[in-house]
Amino acid sequence: MKQYDAIVIGGGPAGLAAAYKLKSAGKNTAVFENDLWGGTCPNRGCDPKKVLLSAVEGRDRIAQFQGKGFSNVPYVNWTELEAFKKTFTDPVSAGSKSGLVSAGIDTYEGSPKFISENELNLGDEIFQANDLIIATGQRPSILNIAGSENLLTSNEFLSLKKMPKSITFIGAGYIAMELANIANATGAEVHLIHHNDRPLKEFDQEYVNEMVEQMKQRGIQFHFNVDTKEVEKADDHYTIKADGFSLNTDLVICATGRIPNVEGMSLDSAGVEIAKRGIKVNQYLQTTNKNIYAVGDVIDKNGPKLTPVAGFEAGYAVDHIIGNDNNPIDYPAIPTLVYGSPKLAKVGVSIPDAEKNKDKYHIVAQDLTGWFTYHRINEPVAKAKIVFDNDDQIVGATILTEQADELINLLTVAIDKKINDEKVNQIIFGYPTVASDLEYLI
Repeated sequence: MKQYDAIVIGGGPAGLAAAYKLKSAGKNTAVFENDLWGGTCPNRGCDPKKVLLSAVEGRDRIAQFQGKGFSNVPYVNWTELEAFKKTFTDPVSAGSKSGLVSAGIDTYEGSPKFISENELNLGDEIFQANDLIIATGQRPSILNIAGSENLLTSNEFLSLKKMPKSITFIGAGYIAMELANIANATGAEVHLIHHNDRPLKEFDQEYVNEMVEQMKQRGIQFHFNVDTKEVEKADDHYTIKADGFSLNTDLVICATGRIPNVEGMSLDSAGVEIAKRGIKVNQYLQTTNKNIYAVGDVIDKNGPKLTPVAGFEAGYAVDHIIGNDNNPIDYPAIPTLVYGSPKLAKVGVSIPDAEKNKDKYHIVAQDLTGWFTYHRINEPVAKAKIVFDNDDQIVGATILTEQADELINLLTVAIDKKINDEKVNQIIFGYPTVASDLEYLI
């Protein structure tokens, strides 16, 4: 039997953050990983996706300057872009593992199973630890329909060797919207199918509708209120079928959500309970077994499941284990982004919640399209809705603009640090920039 102070199951962003912090605290630590070291984000998630989206941003900028310095708008060369992306992803897994080894953290490859409340089995070996952290993340879900074997996921999309002439995405959440924009920039015929008429339901509907309209103008075709029943393969193409609907396409990507990786660990042997959305945890991120914690995308929660949130939770869990923080976890404001064309972002109190609680909040909506920051790059649309409390302190924001990823971070700081109009006017920003516009927003 191998004994450790702490064992981490999962070698992604949350697992790595936990392992390094445990080791720094003097804990004898081991990490288990059954797939790619480094996890989804840097291997087949947010990082490679952002690399691909950088090309989309470049093309969009040229399109906005058509007739204002540029004559032609080129399509993205997928083969070249994919090769560039691989320069980021190829070194990740080996580098992530070697980093752990160099830090003196033991690494094991495979899927361990619990055989008791503090023991794991992998192959012929048994491992025991005082504290354990589960950080196994999520994976793409697949629709349970006829022909489901013909569906690919975001994992395969991000590694396509060749972009097909036509491609269809089933779903209308973050992933579907982002990948649809990437495919569209290559010149592919892009379809997006959704079972109702409310994509990105977590966001303000007005801005979502505006985003959809901008995507339509780029040539992306939306099919709402279509509940896919079957995907049939014939030769080198596919037919998507629903009641009163049929669509032929060269490739089908299922982007209908993600599910927690909880299977195969025999969690019941450790007394760890599971809910539909993941592992149950309390306000200290402890599972129903107090010596086993769960962090990151694998846990059951309402809040956003994002890489920086996973890292935040990992840091908190370790602090709780070593006794540095005995208070319940307290999340700061968490910004969420849809990297579309334009980008859509929100943080803090949502617009729907503010509208339901008009006694507590008021909303200031502004069209930023004519502001110098956005007009100088000829953005077709730039808008912001800022939520204030009764003390005129910013508590929430929803942004629609190509610059949303930069602006939302500044507004997140303003919310967390309670920066109001008076305080922002005491700061001198570089001008003219997104930051220098803050004085007109808060």
